[in-house]
Amino acid sequence: MDDHEALAERFEENRLHLRAVAYRMLGSPSEADDAVQEAWLRLSRSDTAGVENLRGWLTTVVARVCLDMLRSRKARREEQLGAHVPEPIVSREDGTDPEHEALLADAVGLALLVVLETLAPAERVAFVLHDMFDLPFDEIAPIVGRSPTAARQLASRARRRVRGAEVPDTDRSRQRDIVNAFLAAARSGDFAGLLAVLDPGVVLRADEAVVLASASNKAGDAPKLAPVIRGAAAVADTFSGRAAAAQPALVNGAAGLAWAPGGRPRAVIGFTIVRGKIVEIELVADPERLRQLEVAVLDD
Repeated sequence: MDDHEALAERFEENRLHLRAVAYRMLGSPSEADDAVQEAWLRLSRSDTAGVENLRGWLTTVVARVCLDMLRSRKARREEQLGAHVPEPIVSREDGTDPEHEALLADAVGLALLVVLETLAPAERVAFVLHDMFDLPFDEIAPIVGRSPTAARQLASRARRRVRGAEVPDTDRSRQRDIVNAFLAAARSGDFAGLLAVLDPGVVLRADEAVVLASASNKAGDAPKLAPVIRGAAAVADTFSGRAAAAQPALVNGAAGLAWAPGGRPRAVIGFTIVRGKIVEIELVADPERLRQLEVAVLDD
């Protein structure tokens, strides 16, 4: 084995860890893969003969790449006046990809990703590296371009916001009960039944593809959607009497719904459930985003 092959093998040993770091920072599986690939390119062009801790070196590189991506995203958001919606990882029911299942197990829920989206790029990087991956602040400081004390303050501010966030329910059986109740109430037009499973402050987020598709639908069997809909009554009204074609699925390792005519996924609905109530609903139909997902459609 030559030096390049040996380096590639060592990189592959750390790939899953690097993907987990990047996904928590970026909230996008596809962007996380881009960041990891960039880390490999930088590694292959670097002289690492003196690097004693390759895992730490690669983590630092991925963190810097992610910080640049977050700053670029923030600039684009300010120009477009739009919000970035975190992308779920969708689980396979059969668990046939051990690497994917390991990443899924190490991922975070959409609720926390939404909170992380509110942080400044440097705050997010400092928090993820320290609180989730135990990097010391003297190693985080040069990544974010601050002193160790300032890096500690960044993570502390981020931690206060994160601690104020609700923790999603993780019991999959309970999740499926709630999502099934939501689906049954939506199909039957049971407005009160929908309100019973929705948190009063529930937020529905739909990507652009979903919004455009709902606007062009003439049959009335799909809800007309805005990019963001807030409040239990408004969300219940959106779904009441609809969702006939939706099927149970696993989304982000949790209970969700999918529209998959002919077995081909065309849209995915992810739910965040806290204390037995649905607090967030994410609708994804953009073809590029769907290609990044693995949808496991379940029997009704």
